[in-house]
Amino acid sequence: MNAQKRARSFEPNANNTISLPTGQIAHRDHAEHSALLVRNFYQVCPGVWCLVGNGLSNQTFIEAPNGIIAIDTGESNEEMRAAILELRKHTQSPIVAVLYTHFHYVSGTQAVLNEDSSREIEIWGHEKIAYNRIRATSEIAPAYGRGLVEQFAISLPQDGPDGIVNVGLGNFYRNPQFATQTNGFIAPKKTFNSQCTIEVAGLSIEVTPAPSDADDSVTYWFESLGCAVNNLVWPVLFNIFAIRGEEYRDPRIMLTGLDHLLSLNVEHLVGAHGKPISGATEIVNRVTRYRDAIQFLWDQTVRLTNRGYTSVELAHEIRLPDFYDEDNLTSEFYGVAEHHVRQIRSGLLGWFDGDPANLFPLPRKEHSDRIIAGFGGREIVRKKANDAINQDDLRWACELSSWLVNSSEAETADRLLLSNTLRLIAQRTTAANIRNWCLARARDLDGTLDMTRFNRHRISRKQILSAPATQSVHILRVMLLPERALDIDTHLGFNFTDHQSIGLHIRNCVAVPTDGNGADVSINCAQEVWADILSGDLKISVAVASKEVKISGDTNMALAALQVFDVENLQS
Repeated sequence: MNAQKRARSFEPNANNTISLPTGQIAHRDHAEHSALLVRNFYQVCPGVWCLVGNGLSNQTFIEAPNGIIAIDTGESNEEMRAAILELRKHTQSPIVAVLYTHFHYVSGTQAVLNEDSSREIEIWGHEKIAYNRIRATSEIAPAYGRGLVEQFAISLPQDGPDGIVNVGLGNFYRNPQFATQTNGFIAPKKTFNSQCTIEVAGLSIEVTPAPSDADDSVTYWFESLGCAVNNLVWPVLFNIFAIRGEEYRDPRIMLTGLDHLLSLNVEHLVGAHGKPISGATEIVNRVTRYRDAIQFLWDQTVRLTNRGYTSVELAHEIRLPDFYDEDNLTSEFYGVAEHHVRQIRSGLLGWFDGDPANLFPLPRKEHSDRIIAGFGGREIVRKKANDAINQDDLRWACELSSWLVNSSEAETADRLLLSNTLRLIAQRTTAANIRNWCLARARDLDGTLDMTRFNRHRISRKQILSAPATQSVHILRVMLLPERALDIDTHLGFNFTDHQSIGLHIRNCVAVPTDGNGADVSINCAQEVWADILSGDLKISVAVASKEVKISGDTNMALAALQVFDVENLQS
């Protein structure tokens, strides 16, 4: 990319918006980024292969003395089976081990085991991988799932104006060529939590923790091959802030991992995402600039925060120098720098940025009502929003139309106005995350897509039965409705067949996890029955009447306590 081809996060100028042959409307640079993500099975060097474009992540294979080592297994068994088929065009050596770089792309491991069920497969990874997978699918599941849908274009069509173009790190979150997507995650039995050297399939591997977008990320250094496999260097500017919502990704920790990677003087660099890079000089030059872009954002955020800049002021003041646009590794094709600097400030000092208006803000609806009244009424605000759209002032149009939608008298026309504004922003941003998020919200506003189902826990029966029994009970604490629990002080015990006792003590408008000992009343049933209740197939009152659930103690007390939770089938 040359310096004249500006790859900036958001350009209100419509001149860079194009229509693709299949109808998608997008920024030209966002569309051209797809060329870097095309499906290809790269032979990185003798004995090292990497499949790019099979899903959001890569699958990498290393030939060791005792067989093949597979690194990362993608988002499903189907995805990994396709990767193994590509591998078999080059070698018939058996896969004898699986290594995980981090917890995001580990759902196709069963496909490895299925290829030869008689063979024992070693599975290696950071000790936090299993925990992190549970964290993302338990207490925060609705918010996490909603964020995935919005960020990764899961709800978008394949073509047409709103059609998916790419998702920055790959062409898609889940490969649409696979009709089904089954989860084949298997937790690593061989784990580590610090720098170490392991021997896998007769090959020595240096393992170095290198947190990036996950705190369980590691770098694997195959010194004998001159090859490092990592989750640090992406085919885009690193995403310090994820619009879907994630824990803070501290750039200082990231820089430590990148400096270590640079110190290895690797000949071949293979990532969890993007094309492999070969050549020591090219790797050093490009990765150095990549790490320096991250340091620039951190340093400049700290400098201006010290001078008293608010979060919004930081976003508008800090801009990566132009030369960073010359390489896709440091271009805003995924997230955007103006969001990253706001996240750094928040990660360092918390949500309050020193702006007095943010100290005790009005409720959103009341704030919108007052602003609209101050402008002279809804019609004036609508006119100003439309004028802003016509003048390519989309930031202002978005704010104006947001007031209308968030006000107490929001109308369909207001939602369509904001929807239109978000679509225009989506069509003029280089960043996949922003385009996908804006289109998901736009489709929700205009009625094309109903996102409300992602606002509540949707606990599947399979999920309950595959997790520890404690999880399906203790998760209820984040579903407690305080107004229903004001007068409740009840210790509930749960006794599932062949499982240890579990408890929740409902008191002071919280549900405190316990081991169930000393409970006032107890729920006794098979875990399968409890799964039917939580997943929506069986009401607690029906289960009690049919004796599928037996209550030890005061039945009315137990049922009253269960009604404090926002679960339809627990309401009698």
